[in-house]
Amino acid sequence: MNGDRVSRAMRLLNNPARVVQGVWRRHPVGSFELRCRLDIFERPNYAYGVQQGAILAKELGLPAISVAEFGVAGGRGLIELEQIAREVAQAYDVEVEVYGFDRGKGLPEVTDYRDLPYTWRKGYFEMDVESLKSRLTDARLVIGDIDETLPTFTSTYGPAPLAFVAVDVDYYSSTVDALKVFDLDDKYLLPRVTCYFDDIVGEDHVFQNKYVGELLAIEEFNAAHERQKVVPIHGLAAKRDIPAAWNESMYAMHHFDHPLYDKYVGPDPDQQQLRL
Repeated sequence: MNGDRVSRAMRLLNNPARVVQGVWRRHPVGSFELRCRLDIFERPNYAYGVQQGAILAKELGLPAISVAEFGVAGGRGLIELEQIAREVAQAYDVEVEVYGFDRGKGLPEVTDYRDLPYTWRKGYFEMDVESLKSRLTDARLVIGDIDETLPTFTSTYGPAPLAFVAVDVDYYSSTVDALKVFDLDDKYLLPRVTCYFDDIVGEDHVFQNKYVGELLAIEEFNAAHERQKVVPIHGLAAKRDIPAAWNESMYAMHHFDHPLYDKYVGPDPDQQQLRL
């Protein structure tokens, strides 16, 4: 553990941008757009994902979006997502609803080798449900197994179209269940949904690959859905002012048959001419 702390400290010292980011995060000033561009958030992946969803919704003329975290555990991510949602709503004039899906009892029993039993155990990441509820202000917890709560999600909450999904459920089997959110009716989805997958990059001993874990769940989803694909956002790191490890874990769900998929959301004609 001490070695890990030393290693992190050395990386910070060798990267002045990260030092500046750390100080700026403790004293957040400036517009949301600027801080998002420079990763001035504890979870810049969440900030980017929600921002992109809000921008798309704005271009499509939609007044509200939903964002969801699958795998809440202690709640740090959901609390951060809640704060980001408030800032995005103010910055882009789009209402943002926040949902957190979790069993509330930690990881379930491992199903088979695809759930990576050599790195996960039943009961990991148990949630103190009441304690977390007391720390939330806007986010809604959806407690229970995903395969049981997702079928009644829309009838229970009537959510705005889903714009960003963070998947941190660790297991292959649980990721399969989480990806079923993209089987919701079109009116509950944006035509392109930004996604963050927490467990496609991890510790050295895991050796993530497309035959196990989250990557396998994504492969199978794509194979089973001819007109929907969950794919990496290629070139994201090259477009960021400060490339970071999380860029590799950002994906987007493309829903080719969505009634709004083909609607133009690029620069207006005058701006396009300036680029020629």
